[in-house]
Amino acid sequence: MKRSGRPRKEDDNGSRNKLINAAARLIANEGIDSLTVRSVCNEAGLSVGTFYYFFEDKNDLMMSFIGGMSFSDAELTAPLRDIAGRITELYMLLIRRYMNFGRDFVRSFYTPSNKILSAYMGKHNGRFAPGTIMERSEQELNNALSEGIITLPEGRTTHRLAANICSIVKGCVFEWCADETVELEDITKEIIRDYLFRYV
Repeated sequence: MKRSGRPRKEDDNGSRNKLINAAARLIANEGIDSLTVRSVCNEAGLSVGTFYYFFEDKNDLMMSFIGGMSFSDAELTAPLRDIAGRITELYMLLIRRYMNFGRDFVRSFYTPSNKILSAYMGKHNGRFAPGTIMERSEQELNNALSEGIITLPEGRTTHRLAANICSIVKGCVFEWCADETVELEDITKEIIRDYLFRYV
């Protein structure tokens, strides 16, 4: 979608942050169902044109909550020799973020039809997007492979392992959204460890 309503250059960051903060207030005070482009603009005191300058749609705005951090520089405490623990620790940064937003928020956003999320969690020219959790996961797996901590059978790559782990976590999140008895942290940790065990 073509962006319009360009704010003054010096106000670019301020207006974008106002929209994000307004969305956060609406979700906290009125629930996720209250979130529309118009309601966010009204809450922020900004025009719809300004909204579309910064965001393609409501999902793009919500992506700023989910994808607002770079995982490239995330500090991990688990040693490389515990690669399952290290990958789990990495994904816990994302999982805890989801849990802070709550099931309603994640349920309305974390859907197969969300093209923005799919693009973020997907590949670009056979590579993961820079700064994403998948890129960092692949990097950690490459480090473990070069140190002899994991061994891969012929035809299996760290890229494929990282993609599979991402799919595992997505499945856990969908399960958590659908079933309030699911302990998201516990099930994610267990399944990642079980998956990587065969390669260690």
